[in-house]
Amino acid sequence: MSNLIVIGTQWGDEGKGKIVDLLSSKADTIVRFQGGHNAGHTLVVGDQVFKLSLLPSGVIREDKIAVIGNGVVLDPWKLLEEIEQLNSRGIKICSDRFLISENTPLILPFHKDLDLLREQKAGKEKIGTTGRGIGPAYEDKVGRRALRTGDLKDPNQVKRKLNIIKEHHDILRAGLGATDIDEEQLFDELMIVGKKINTFIKPVWKILNEQIKKNKNILFEGAQGSMLDVDFGTYPFVTSSSTIAAAAAIGSGVAHNKINSVLGITKAYTTRVGEGPMPTELTDSIGRYLSEEGNEKGTVTGRDRRCGWFDAPLVRRSCLLNGVTSLALTKIDVLDKLEKIKICVGYRIEKEEYTDFPVSTSLSNKLSPIYEEIDGWNVGYRIEKEEYTDFPVSTSLSNKLSPIYEEIDGWNTSTVGLEKIDQMPIKARAYIQRIEELSETEVSIISTGPERNQTILINDPF
Repeated sequence: MSNLIVIGTQWGDEGKGKIVDLLSSKADTIVRFQGGHNAGHTLVVGDQVFKLSLLPSGVIREDKIAVIGNGVVLDPWKLLEEIEQLNSRGIKICSDRFLISENTPLILPFHKDLDLLREQKAGKEKIGTTGRGIGPAYEDKVGRRALRTGDLKDPNQVKRKLNIIKEHHDILRAGLGATDIDEEQLFDELMIVGKKINTFIKPVWKILNEQIKKNKNILFEGAQGSMLDVDFGTYPFVTSSSTIAAAAAIGSGVAHNKINSVLGITKAYTTRVGEGPMPTELTDSIGRYLSEEGNEKGTVTGRDRRCGWFDAPLVRRSCLLNGVTSLALTKIDVLDKLEKIKICVGYRIEKEEYTDFPVSTSLSNKLSPIYEEIDGWNVGYRIEKEEYTDFPVSTSLSNKLSPIYEEIDGWNTSTVGLEKIDQMPIKARAYIQRIEELSETEVSIISTGPERNQTILINDPF
């Protein structure tokens, strides 16, 4: 028995879908443990391309069990849409190989309304959500009023909970200029959708633990990247769930000591969708090249991803937080044509000036006075320069970071489709080795293209 967590070490979009699909061949069950349909996975199998945002990546392998865990927030209408898409392409989703945890909270239409209304009101201060109701659904979960999948089997329970939720949300909607929720219409819609998904709803925690007793291999699939974690990400520009490896246990019902290893997916450069700090972001011709060569558009939203050089302190912090045992490096082929490549090895905050004495001790300890020469009175304070070797948690600091770079030579040779490490150009291997040194983690997989066979497997993460 070997159980493996696959997580993203950056801001998401690292290529987890392909790696999960690849490793699914060694797993008996694939479990999605957090997030909603705000994160997408693109899978390329031969001449077929699959774009999933809710179903676990391993679901396209018909001999595997795919699971949506209780840490996910589930839009049942979106789920049925994805199931129908796969069914129409010959991949049949049935209850003996697809399970939904009975305590998975539902995303309902008014969650999406609230998400969009808040973003519109925020204007320039918006978070940059996908507007799919993820955050408001998690709010109802922690507010102990969520409607959960298991409730759909009891109409009286659905009515009771809808009444509670309506009372809360109608107040919020009134403040944002929206009309009240039509409770009766929503009840009728939920009864219809419930009949279609009830056969999938099971006590997942019990089934997974029974599989572990039978020495089955379980692959836990994260959604967004670690830097979008609600606690350790670039808050408040984060998602609404915990995206780090520890969430796999909580979001599935499998004890943490039953999980053996963690594979961190890392892009050979850095991308981010949405608002928030990104120290290595490039807005020049190199940034445009990475975007075009890497086809950097969000799977779910279609939004352009912001692109920049590899951020080593950021990945090193993610490896530490997640207990990453090895890395899968993706999209190294995007760098093939570059003469010079940079790696961020630290950060710098240039001169900051203050007219008031700051409350923060971390700032006040670093102040130098600014004097008026005429009479010598102190009229303000200055921090001349501050350097960091780790990515800071504080948003007030991370917004001001400038990267400190190392520059290395590019390899100017195609790496597309390589399947063995000794086929990799020497300078590309040097780049990979430097990433290992700076992240303090070995690379076990190198992706050299979107297809399954375009992969170099150095060590088996299982």
